[in-house]
Amino acid sequence: MLVMILGLVIFLGVHSVRIVADDWRSAQIARLGELPWKGLYSLVSIVGLAIAIWGYGQMRLDPVWVWQPPVALRHLVALLMIPAFIMLVAAYVPGNAIQTKLGHPMILAVKVWAFAHLLANGRLGDIVFFGAFLLWAVFDFRAARRRGRPERPAPRMAATIATVIVGVLAYYLFAIHLHVWVTGVPVM
Repeated sequence: MLVMILGLVIFLGVHSVRIVADDWRSAQIARLGELPWKGLYSLVSIVGLAIAIWGYGQMRLDPVWVWQPPVALRHLVALLMIPAFIMLVAAYVPGNAIQTKLGHPMILAVKVWAFAHLLANGRLGDIVFFGAFLLWAVFDFRAARRRGRPERPAPRMAATIATVIVGVLAYYLFAIHLHVWVTGVPVM
């Protein structure tokens, strides 16, 4: 579990710089340039995420059970993941009403994803993994709200419809075809 925690500290630590040291982040971008900063940020993020995922897989080999979730919660998770995927897509489709209304849909998608997975997983490692993401998302959303909403183009119906369709299709693709391949766990 220590490897997973190390990966989480690296990954979520990098993603927390804007929460705890936004002025330092701005100074580094000014000093290094935007592209080198993004490259370094991405490299450290990928390394941290890879370590966290590898550690998560290792933790699953020798699990410590805290509670045994009811099977019915898997259905709730499957249902909650639909809006999570739609919000994730909404973060990238310009001019959709979901992005305009929510302000920071990706962070909200992480909150829903983490909360949903906490419901259906009762191992200590799962609680640490998904709990860390949920805690990070709560603080990041709060910090993002303090910074204010970014300027967005006026919402367009076509962009909103496309967001929902792509979100549902992404959910279907991941839930039905990729989840078991990526995680080793079937959705249902």
